Amino acid sequence: MGRLRGAVVRPIAFLFPGQGSQQPGMGKALAEAFPESRAVFAEADATLSFPLSRICFEGSDAELARTENTQPAVLAASIAALRALESRGVVATAAAGHSLGEYSAHVLAGTLAFADAVRVVRQRGRFMQEAVPLGEGAMAAILGLARESVDRICREVADGQIVSSANLNGPDQVVIAGHAPAVSRAAEASRLAGARRVIPLAVSAPFHCSLMEPARERLARVLEGIPFSDPSMPVYANVDGEPVSSAGAARDALVRQVVAPVRWEDLVERMVAAGIHTFVEVGPGRVLAGLVRRIAREVRVLSVEDPEGVASVARELGGGR
Repeated sequence: MGRLRGAVVRPIAFLFPGQGSQQPGMGKALAEAFPESRAVFAEADATLSFPLSRICFEGSDAELARTENTQPAVLAASIAALRALESRGVVATAAAGHSLGEYSAHVLAGTLAFADAVRVVRQRGRFMQEAVPLGEGAMAAILGLARESVDRICREVADGQIVSSANLNGPDQVVIAGHAPAVSRAAEASRLAGARRVIPLAVSAPFHCSLMEPARERLARVLEGIPFSDPSMPVYANVDGEPVSSAGAARDALVRQVVAPVRWEDLVERMVAAGIHTFVEVGPGRVLAGLVRRIAREVRVLSVEDPEGVASVARELGGGR
């Protein structure tokens, strides 16, 4: 969409969800309502030679929970919502995504073509699933303990195994990942240290910890063969919360994030410090909207996952039709 010369462009960040936000039927209403959204699913199906749209629209929880399905499905549903927003004149000035969602952010910024992104994340999901045998890894959410306390507990109970912070989601939420026994020990120690809640997560692998090193190596080789462009807007990276502005930095951040914690709290704080006070979660679920509200209570947060959300955000942000 073109911009009028001299028009004031308000700072707006689009945020994209990651694995865990999937839900049966996601994207179906968008595809039925908007031809541009329908085209996204058609392109994904053709690119993968695989009925991804059927899994999104009609698949079971079990089908969607398979990591190699989850990742391209969430990406496609997010970009379907994005295309509907863009066609109504809603323009972002910055972007970020939680883990997998960082790929969606780079599709928005033109760093990656959608076809390349959907192909890569299907492989990424397979690599992450195959990095650790099923049942050997685990993740748990620790609520109500400072990240420094969680990090200390992980070091103290590791006992030669891997357990570390995987998602630094907010001031009161840290997700840990690693070998299942070590995660269990850290969870119990966190309870004893006064955590408000400790929630074992139903995941197929321990993401964002050093056990994912085999996946990082395989993904790095794949990404070396994918064309990257310089992002058209700042894309804030999971690994350090800083914006990337070059093709090389974008590729490097996507490789590094496989084994590094998602620094979501730091990322949101840096975006707010850069003058962004309107955030739009684009894609299935409202997980990120909730996290942003806890990190920065003064900002405006909107969500788009269906035609009603598209219409509401287009009206509120002055997108036009």
